[in-house]
Amino acid sequence: MSLLLSAGLRRRQFITKPRFSLAALRPFVPEPALNAARGGLFFWFFLCVLSVLCGGIPGFASVQKIAPDLYAYVSENDGSANATFLVTAQGILVVDTGVNRQEGEKLLAEIRRISAVPVRYIVNTHYHPDHRAGNSAVGPEAAIISTAFTRDQRAGQSEAYPATADSLAFAGHLTLYLGPYEVEIFHPGPAHTRGDAVVYFPRQHALATGDLFLTNSCPAMDDGDMENWISALDSILALDAQTFVPGHFEVAQRPQLQRFRNYLAAIRDQVKPRFAAGLPLRRIQAELELKAYGDFRQFPQYEATFAGNAASYLQQLSARKKPAEK
Repeated sequence: MSLLLSAGLRRRQFITKPRFSLAALRPFVPEPALNAARGGLFFWFFLCVLSVLCGGIPGFASVQKIAPDLYAYVSENDGSANATFLVTAQGILVVDTGVNRQEGEKLLAEIRRISAVPVRYIVNTHYHPDHRAGNSAVGPEAAIISTAFTRDQRAGQSEAYPATADSLAFAGHLTLYLGPYEVEIFHPGPAHTRGDAVVYFPRQHALATGDLFLTNSCPAMDDGDMENWISALDSILALDAQTFVPGHFEVAQRPQLQRFRNYLAAIRDQVKPRFAAGLPLRRIQAELELKAYGDFRQFPQYEATFAGNAASYLQQLSARKKPAEK
């Protein structure tokens, strides 16, 4: 059964690519071979092939209790999303489930170390397969909650919606009551994608951001809206939340989220006036001044870099300008 409360958004297929951790390769590849390949074209080719064969680089996830009955599952497979799960006597709610069935099974095993009660709800923060392709392993009979846009996307759809599961697609805001807790799920508008959802746990002062936030990292940008992305982060920062589970990498606090927001604002403030002045992309990229974010992770192969983020935003600005010119 599929209950659609909102529809009509344009479909777009987008396949996410995994991000990699060199340390995760050590159990599989001798150190001399890694040293010889490090930094070269062969190294990245090898990683891509291994990712295709294995669905990402295996690792050992960590589980952190971040508040009463609320846990963060931090994946050490950079190609598979983090998860958040709320445990109550009435059932378990899980936010995001990983890139494939194997990652979903790893997540479920960690959940079962804490509780044997059924997984009743899964919230997918957006449609990329690294966030929802583990649904069938984690909760084959759980209700799958997402925005309508996410529900309609084909990438990872068969894994995300097992035949035995119900799905609920919402628009705007949804409040879920599970055991003694209230869970606020809302769509802040187009940001990383056009169908992002964030999950706020008011009693725990915590929030699962999906890929609206990556700890100390440049994001990959899908067909969203970077300016509204900044506004969405401002809305999140206005909530009484202190702990944030990002889409990838380590659990963060308010200063890290504020800094990520400020990074996007720096891209906006440097690119937009140069675009208005008619400067070409390469010159805009060359003039970027982002030394304050020099410690951010960057992934050139996925355009998750300073230059790549500037190019994505420039493309958004160009797309807005074209209708106005007609």
